[in-house]
Amino acid sequence: MVKKMTVRRSDKAGKKYMAVFDRDGRKKTTHFGSAGMDDYTKTKDKEQRKRYRQRHKKDLSTGDPTRAGYLSYYILWGESTSVRENIAKYKKRFGFK
Repeated sequence: MVKKMTVRRSDKAGKKYMAVFDRDGRKKTTHFGSAGMDDYTKTKDKEQRKRYRQRHKKDLSTGDPTRAGYLSYYILWGESTSVRENIAKYKKRFGFK
């Protein structure tokens, strides 16, 4: 069971952020968000957000909130234009600390 999650800038070329999950003492790192590409937190364009979420809804079919598709969908293209606020909502939604 995943208990803890932290998000910070990615150290991987071509990615915006990385999420580090603590899974029963084992770490899992997921890099997400293509560097150089727009996202809702940057553009604040609701129509662009709507189109992105329609295209990427299929990414949620995995049922695994530690996957990059989930992270981008809810954090970069979430309800708020604030990354910090979207991270807090993500943690609450999926039961992370």
